[in-house]
Amino acid sequence: MRPKTKIVCTLGPASRSVEMLERLLRARMNVARFNFSHGSHAYHQETLDNLRAAMENTGILCAVMLDTKVPLSPSSPNP
Repeated sequence: MRPKTKIVCTLGPASRSVEMLERLLRARMNVARFNFSHGSHAYHQETLDNLRAAMENTGILCAVMLDTKVPLSPSSPNP
């Protein structure tokens, strides 16, 4: 029986290298979360490329979750 719990890891400066991503995959990361509130599209593309390389190297797949930033209007309350 497969576990119902999933491990979601938010990727950032300390966790975006191919080597670290391979370690996270081997530690059973199920979902790689990209936080688009921080970093440029080029930054996230490089991280995604690194994740793809890590998945290829380890033979372990994981899902990708994109947490997009939502523009706040001046009249909307801050979350």
